[in-house]
Amino acid sequence: MVTGETENVIDINELTRRFGALDGGGGGKRPALDTVSLAVPRGGVFGLVGENGAGKTTLIRHALGLFKAQRGQVRVFGLDPARWPERVLARVGYLSEDRDLPDWMRVGELMNYTRAFYPGWDDAYAEQLRRTFDLEPGERVKSLSRGQRAKAGLLAALAHRPELLVLDEPSSGLDPVVRRDILGAIIRTVADEGRTVLFSSHLLEEVERVADRVAMLHAGRLVLSAPLDDIKASHRRLVLRFVDVRPAAPALPAALAVEGEGRDWTVLCDGRLEEVRAAAASLGGEVVSEYVPTLEEIFVARARG
Repeated sequence: MVTGETENVIDINELTRRFGALDGGGGGKRPALDTVSLAVPRGGVFGLVGENGAGKTTLIRHALGLFKAQRGQVRVFGLDPARWPERVLARVGYLSEDRDLPDWMRVGELMNYTRAFYPGWDDAYAEQLRRTFDLEPGERVKSLSRGQRAKAGLLAALAHRPELLVLDEPSSGLDPVVRRDILGAIIRTVADEGRTVLFSSHLLEEVERVADRVAMLHAGRLVLSAPLDDIKASHRRLVLRFVDVRPAAPALPAALAVEGEGRDWTVLCDGRLEEVRAAAASLGGEVVSEYVPTLEEIFVARARG
């Protein structure tokens, strides 16, 4: 039975994936994904972050129907993508880290070839993207630089105006100018048109620049998922100064990470500032400064915790 549309573009419920033993999900290594549940709402940019090997690409491959769920459930546009790939993929644009394009084709041939798979292909928009990306129609794919290949792959992913654009480590190996093109103009343009971007990266500062919502994966587990503004608002890094030298880190409520020595200690906490201040005061310390941590600082603290 085909499931109806939902308010989320992607719904993942308790997804678990193990590799090995003929890929049957048997014992051995830790799971690549461990009971992951998350929802990607319609519209905006959803950042999927984590270190290399955290499970980001494995999760994306389930969303594209390339992997069938061993345990748990995956729905994209309300459909199981492994069971209904033609219905799901017709509405998805995808750019992988590998940017696997046919080397023997010319850019113009790549555009014509890709057009055949998508009834919604927009010739005028494709030509606009080609000019914006400064791609010559007669140039062979194999002669393109790494950055040009990324732009050619992005053109193919965008020109049919997909409802969902999936970018898996799109900035890998690219120079800052190409990163700016992808992360700035393209991602925001798609999101501002009411479509959805799922953007996976281990470069957290790039995700922080463009994402509306963020999910953090570490060692196959989901450690946090929320709107970016809420994540930033609910975390603080505090600098504490104690009257006496402390031989060990102070035990404080809501502390995700504590670093320092002697009288000066830095605490990254989950936002319960009054509890931290009160606990520090009871130990002879005070807060001398505070600031909003970066997404990378929050991720590192939560991953280590």
